[in-house]
Amino acid sequence: MNNQTLRLENMAFAGTRGISQNNAASGFKPAFLNKRNGRFEIARFESGSPAPMHLIDWLPREWASSLGKDGSVQSLIPGIISGFTRDGIFYTREESANL
Repeated sequence: MNNQTLRLENMAFAGTRGISQNNAASGFKPAFLNKRNGRFEIARFESGSPAPMHLIDWLPREWASSLGKDGSVQSLIPGIISGFTRDGIFYTREESANL
């Protein structure tokens, strides 16, 4: 997964609750799930504050398959998916789109 993948996902889920702008008012936060270990992380800015959209840049480095010169994550290892979290539960884009 990389930024291009995220753009394609946003296009695929346009008009549904599978994108941040359509589900944020319901308390969903953009997040990523590591399917290998079940750990999920909220998307964040470099400062550590939560981002209102999916950003891979500052996810855990062990999730990265490549890093930028500034240390930001450029692409993710297989098994990381985008979705949302609400009340401590991770929802895939498909699940949130169907709520």
